[in-house]
Amino acid sequence: MSERSERTTDPAEPPARGERTDCATEAFIAHRNLLFTVAYEMLGSATDAEDVLQETWLRWMKVDMARMSDQRAYLVRITTRQSLNRLRTMKRRKEAYVGPWLPEPLLTTPDVAEDVELAESVSMALMLVLETLSPTERAVFVLREVFDVGYDEIAAAVGKSPAAVRQIAHRARHHVEARRPREAVSPGEARAVLASFQRALETRDLQGLLDVLAPEVVVISDGGGVKQAAPRPIIGADKVARFIVGGLGKAQVALTGDPTVVNGSPALLVRVDGEIDGVIAIRVEDARITGLYYVRNPKKLTHLEAETPLTLR
Repeated sequence: MSERSERTTDPAEPPARGERTDCATEAFIAHRNLLFTVAYEMLGSATDAEDVLQETWLRWMKVDMARMSDQRAYLVRITTRQSLNRLRTMKRRKEAYVGPWLPEPLLTTPDVAEDVELAESVSMALMLVLETLSPTERAVFVLREVFDVGYDEIAAAVGKSPAAVRQIAHRARHHVEARRPREAVSPGEARAVLASFQRALETRDLQGLLDVLAPEVVVISDGGGVKQAAPRPIIGADKVARFIVGGLGKAQVALTGDPTVVNGSPALLVRVDGEIDGVIAIRVEDARITGLYYVRNPKKLTHLEAETPLTLR
């Protein structure tokens, strides 16, 4: 859909530039949290999402507000297009990335954890599944399945026909459903499992770790070539437990974990000798941890000092 189709057939006289700027600013601010959430779910990077919002703002300021019929839809469209452009450049960056790549963790507000749909959509587990989609598939899935955007509007945002978007949405949905967690657990259940993991971690209790880890658990650590991390995912409770305890034993450091909420789910902010070392997000199924995601890359820890508001609306 072109910008012209967003215009009314009999637009009012355009306001003075100062009034138009104020109107554009108010609209952008009103939808900013939504736009950031869209960009973050498409990119998995808060830093890149903020850049996309800046690019969206610059383009939004050139729009004729007097002829705009749906400000929210048009802003989402601009954000989607800019995110798609950035996804393609990020692909090249990820190909040159040292070791496994994990999404940039966000310290989230309490209301995110209370919104089951939103919390799942930004969880580390699902964000990693989205990484396996093509840029267009990811955009279509996020807009349709997470934000419930109509097929016609998605088609305008990604430059495809509505029929093609329906096919892409079906394919992406099938792909994600085959890989996403089998069932969502309550924040309370996740906190209880995390507390058991924290005790075992801080006391270097091998058996305690084995008790809380699922047999098929996978640990992925992201050091970005700056901090030490496993060069590839480690699979299996015994291997994961020994990797954790063995690594701590060699380091001979004082390690503590501070419970926090990252990406809408309980997580641990890990400190080594009092200094922040990284954040551990978990995936829980059947009261055991099936996924451990340890982000150590310092460049990805900049959004853990202040809460980031997210929204689906």
